[in-house]
Amino acid sequence: MTGIAIRAAEERDLAELDAALAALSREIGDPYHAGVDALARALFGVPPSTWAHVAARRDGIGGAVLFAPVFSTVRGGAGAFVSDLWVDSAERGNGLGGALLHAAAETAGALWSARFMRLSVHDNNTRADTFYRNLGFEPVTGETVMVLKGQAFQNMRRSS
Repeated sequence: MTGIAIRAAEERDLAELDAALAALSREIGDPYHAGVDALARALFGVPPSTWAHVAARRDGIGGAVLFAPVFSTVRGGAGAFVSDLWVDSAERGNGLGGALLHAAAETAGALWSARFMRLSVHDNNTRADTFYRNLGFEPVTGETVMVLKGQAFQNMRRSS
């Protein structure tokens, strides 16, 4: 991790951040629909809907984490939901992923007194599963992740 500084993402990082997140999506087989404009609105809109830290190195971004607040009555307070964690393949194994998550936890703690961190791991991503478990993350049993999207979400927005 020599020569890398972890810092809050800035507007000047948007193009590289977009490319990094698109690369992550390709690696895990997910579609990527965000783009620079959506990232700009999410990170720098008023209010922001997400936060990001980047691992800045001399030649660009070597890693990134996106996270947002989530509230849990079960856990008795706010937490940080990590939507994306990407580390350049040349930087993997050097502690950068853990350092990015640490920065996210610090920021979430300062901004909304976060008490926990939550994320999702694809069932077939055993490397990520092992990485997160080694950091102390535990699987949540008895829950199924569900999403409302597309027309169904638009209908929900319009219903009275």
